[in-house]
Amino acid sequence: MSAGARPGAPSAPVEIHGQCDPRFAAVREAFAENFAARGDVGAAVSITIDNAAVVDLWGGFADGARQRPWERDTVANVMSTTKGVTALAALMLVERGQLDLDAPVARYWPEFGQAGKLAIPVRWLLSHRAGVPGWRAKLSTEALFDWRRATDSLAASEPWWEPGTQHGYHALTYGQLVGEVIRRVSGQSVGAFVRKEIAGPLGAEFSIGVPAGQEKQVAEILPDPPPAPGEVPLAMRLMADPTSHGARVFSNPGLRPGTANTPEWRAAELPAANGHTTARGLARIYGALAAGGQREGVHLLRPETLLLALQEQSRGRDAVLSFTTRFGLGFMLTLPDPPRGEDGFAPFGAGPRGFGHPGRGGSIGFGDPASRLGFGYVMNQYQTGTPGARDRRWASLAAAAYAALGARAS
Repeated sequence: MSAGARPGAPSAPVEIHGQCDPRFAAVREAFAENFAARGDVGAAVSITIDNAAVVDLWGGFADGARQRPWERDTVANVMSTTKGVTALAALMLVERGQLDLDAPVARYWPEFGQAGKLAIPVRWLLSHRAGVPGWRAKLSTEALFDWRRATDSLAASEPWWEPGTQHGYHALTYGQLVGEVIRRVSGQSVGAFVRKEIAGPLGAEFSIGVPAGQEKQVAEILPDPPPAPGEVPLAMRLMADPTSHGARVFSNPGLRPGTANTPEWRAAELPAANGHTTARGLARIYGALAAGGQREGVHLLRPETLLLALQEQSRGRDAVLSFTTRFGLGFMLTLPDPPRGEDGFAPFGAGPRGFGHPGRGGSIGFGDPASRLGFGYVMNQYQTGTPGARDRRWASLAAAAYAALGARAS
């Protein structure tokens, strides 16, 4: 199948590289099927159990022209999957006693207290309840890449709804809102914090933005294929009413197709959207959290801190996405009983404590404490799909893994 074609038509076999424990052979088969019938061009999947790698596979091509093979160290921009790692950074500060979830954001970022936002607590930033899902003032892409301009604009903005009364996905602003608090508390940008406190110690390939000299490792993002007859993708539904929260959030700034492939995007720090990682990096991070909060002596969170993070903060119809979502403190949570017609946007794992975050186009990282499992899937072919529908590519991989474990994925 050529890049950009609609999934479903058979494609030439793709050579699969990496290692896979024989018990998880069905994951390898499902991964190959993603290329043959589900539209993958280049991708990787990694799974850990008790911090041990049981699956680490990659294949296909890192570019739409199919000239550059996907390698072991190829990294992909994982869009909103970034949010889970940004949340982890904030939670580490909570555990250290440097950040109080119930303190007003303005304690750490005084300028944020303007325009009716003085009483907004930190936990509402993490759980998408702050009422600042987008920028009221018109924001250019250049301003988005300028940390000071983007955060100053948010600080001056009035909330879109009464904070705390409902939740709505803070698609891009999440990164500046949570990220500025992290910066004020730690004295480091989110990218620096993640590098020094999470990715570096764990040996996990994860960065917010692309470090200088690593540009050639980055996969090219390929746009969504044309929708199937009768299919109405999420983006089209959100834009149908230009006055809706969803349309206003996703049109300001109006990111062009291919923006994420530009040097400017890759050089910026956008803690909601421009994490660059391998599947292995995601599985290492989430696997450490799921296996007690540490790996090989590197401590991330105590189990009780993770339990705090997984307490439900928001559930119901999302004021921005217009379908049901469920959040803890930064992480999306398993939606065990999605409304009729919705597939469950966050079916993380086989147990009730599954947590993680997906990203636009299909990437995902999640952890499952019940199985002590970490899961990462990255790809370059976008398939945004319809509202509330899980991506069959990663879902097939997770189902195969849980079948091997004798459990059933949600």
